[in-house]
Amino acid sequence: MSEGQVVIAIDAMGGENSPYKVLKGVEIFLQKEKNTKIIFFGDELLINQNIKKNNLNIFNFEVVNTKDIISDEDSVNTILRSKKNSSIYKGLEFAKNNENSGFVSSGSTAAIMVLSRLHMGMIEGIDRPAICSLVPNKKNYSLMLDLGANVIVNGSNLFQFALMGFCYYSIINKNTKPKIGILNIGTENNKGLEFLQEASDLILSSFLKEYFIGFIEPNKITSGDCDIIVSDGYTGNIMLKSAEGISNFITSNLRDIFNKSLINKISYKLIEKDLKKLKDQVNPDIYNGATLIGLNGISVKSHGNANPLAFSYALKQCHNFITNDLNKQIIKSIKNI
Repeated sequence: MSEGQVVIAIDAMGGENSPYKVLKGVEIFLQKEKNTKIIFFGDELLINQNIKKNNLNIFNFEVVNTKDIISDEDSVNTILRSKKNSSIYKGLEFAKNNENSGFVSSGSTAAIMVLSRLHMGMIEGIDRPAICSLVPNKKNYSLMLDLGANVIVNGSNLFQFALMGFCYYSIINKNTKPKIGILNIGTENNKGLEFLQEASDLILSSFLKEYFIGFIEPNKITSGDCDIIVSDGYTGNIMLKSAEGISNFITSNLRDIFNKSLINKISYKLIEKDLKKLKDQVNPDIYNGATLIGLNGISVKSHGNANPLAFSYALKQCHNFITNDLNKQIIKSIKNI
């Protein structure tokens, strides 16, 4: 590996349709990021067979053979004691011990969470990692965190999430004044549980007050009026899955309506261009990749059923944070508190 080269360690076995979807995703990613070094972790024979069988144009890569397999049913104790030769364990171990590197996996969320924290540890000044991801809105997209890493939090945790979200958003968007909001059941200052009030007070007493717009209700998430939406992991996860379910419901019903009759099919053709624009705007593939922010390293969780294109976006996200040194930005912001 050349000095300064970006290296991405990849769990080739996690999620559905692996290793093919992972390998095809890498091929798509390398079309734009040709100088990136790829290290696959998984069944070496199966990986090489898939590359050859599908005639994939993958270059500048290595394969590290691993034998243990982590399933969604494995307990934390089983993962820590019996799965040390798994693709997730070895991939994260590599990412921690090598500069300019990160890790991407479509595997078990629990395993990635536990092993990421084990191998990478936390950034000094940050108590807990948060799962964060982009969500589409009317104007562009917003950043939401936490989406499931922390069920129980306090005000200090939410303040740290806001701080990390600010650093994240500043890297992916040139907007230097993102608007920060805390997800709540109302916008009034006295609304919500005590830890939400505490988080609000902490933000208002820091340099983030310049960017803070207060509490934001769930029905305003897609308005585009808030760039960084902060919540506890329990609320955030329910919010995300509810949105996914509603989106699938609407898409399915629209498809049925337009296929119902000849008149409906003709109507579809009349607005096909606008519908395609909407579909592209909310396409989940381009938002794939949830970063475990706050770790002393880069770890990105791809959706388990992501297709190759979606997986390539998770790789793009990992590459972006390595090249822009996300953690350095977080450490710098902590010092400004």
